[in-house]
Amino acid sequence: MADTKLKDDAEASSPERAMGTEVLDGNVSDDSSTIQAETYAYSEDRKIGVTGAVFLILNKMIGTGIFSTPSGIFAATGSVGVSFILWLVGGILTFCGISVFLEFGLAIPLSGGEKNYLERVYKHPRYLATCVLASQMVLLGFSTGNALAFGRYVLYASGWGSNDGWAARGVGIASVTFAVALHAVAPKWGVRLFNVLGIFKVVTLLFIVFSGFAALAGHRRVPNPHNFDNAFRIEEGEGYGGGGAQAYSNAILNVIYSYKGWENANYVVAELKNPRKTLAIAAPLAVGGVTILYILANVAYFAAISKEELATSDVLVAGVFFKNMFGDSAGARVLPVFVCLSNLGNVLAVSFAHARLNQELAKEGMLPFSRFWASNKPFNAPTASLFLHWIVTVIVLVAPPAGPAYTFVVNLYTYPGSWINGFVGAGLIYLQWSKTENWASPWHTYLPISILWLLSNAFLVIVPFIPPTGSWTADGYPYYVFPVVGVGVLLLGAVYWVVWTKVLPRIGGYKVVAERSFDESGVEVVRYKKVEVRKNR
Repeated sequence: MADTKLKDDAEASSPERAMGTEVLDGNVSDDSSTIQAETYAYSEDRKIGVTGAVFLILNKMIGTGIFSTPSGIFAATGSVGVSFILWLVGGILTFCGISVFLEFGLAIPLSGGEKNYLERVYKHPRYLATCVLASQMVLLGFSTGNALAFGRYVLYASGWGSNDGWAARGVGIASVTFAVALHAVAPKWGVRLFNVLGIFKVVTLLFIVFSGFAALAGHRRVPNPHNFDNAFRIEEGEGYGGGGAQAYSNAILNVIYSYKGWENANYVVAELKNPRKTLAIAAPLAVGGVTILYILANVAYFAAISKEELATSDVLVAGVFFKNMFGDSAGARVLPVFVCLSNLGNVLAVSFAHARLNQELAKEGMLPFSRFWASNKPFNAPTASLFLHWIVTVIVLVAPPAGPAYTFVVNLYTYPGSWINGFVGAGLIYLQWSKTENWASPWHTYLPISILWLLSNAFLVIVPFIPPTGSWTADGYPYYVFPVVGVGVLLLGAVYWVVWTKVLPRIGGYKVVAERSFDESGVEVVRYKKVEVRKNR
């Protein structure tokens, strides 16, 4: 009877306080001992206000994407006008996503983002959704795309070349190593640096925009490319057009990648000052500004770069733009350095936020060696989780064979997130329409917005499996590789759930359980306990 009562109590309590107990096969013994406690307290001067949250979002959004992906987007569509439509659609979908995440984030003001939202909706089987998310975030939540672009732009600015070879990857490894080390040793300076770089990258984008106005007025070093003549005509040429539905889906994935980062502040809610107010102001403000800048930057590119040159420029769109505007002068070499710094700011922002998400997963005992990954020692920063982010980023940097890797990395990073976002959108629709859930939030997302968000993500997860009309290996690898790998990683999370909740308790007879609580001052304490598990007889 005592065992049964304890099990019932665990099921009735919150997920944070009963983590792992109710999913075990057998009865839970009350013979448990605390084996370690971690305290997570952040002083007010460490917390992030509205300005810091805006730059946290800006730094993840404005990274590689707008300086690199316009090439692939035009190449897929073969139309200047359609490219602009896709960028506008990306902005609209991003605002839909913001609304969905704001409703969740303001109702559940905890760090971890989608982890908390999925746990609120998908309660059975317990923690299955969280394990799937953990697999995606830990294994695919890397900074590889921006680190690789950083390396390529460094080489381009120095005149050493610009391919995805080992030199570029080596520079990329150096950039992510610097970012992780700074956040681990001097977390205040890490935040200050990506705030400064946030201002810097906005200035860089504004410089491109105003240079584009000059190009429209005829001030450029190359002939008028006439890209705005019959702008909505769909054409095929060297390196662009003729890709079919699969190419369009990849183009939209590239657009989504360029906007990626709007949810960044949701991952670190515990480190925000007045989180509800900060989140509600910072997210729409950052995304609105970025959307306008992205549209105007594309106007600038098409005003100065011919279709053939744009389609074949790969990730160096901004570099080609500077060359066409300023010639082969020293300025044209120096300006790509500005893009390098923008990429570095993105690496800093991504590593900062994703390390916090890794830490949240570890706090609940979901990762192997959770106590280690959850630790804030020795500088009151998630050093171990930052190291985990570094490991994954470096592996993805060095794993692809020498040759084009950027497009594959971008698609692999973006694609599984569409599955997660789709489930989050469907979950919000369920919560709003289910009276038994008693759902309430300071922010309300209207049903058409949630449906549009759900349908757009459904499109993005299905269409990449449709064969292209051209070559199946146009990018150097089969078209289906990144969706298959992405789905495989999500399924790996389900396998891990089986091992974590079923197999290991049977074998070991006990489980390490994480109990989370908050004291009167809001300081979070996580205690790890060994809980003995006795099989039913």
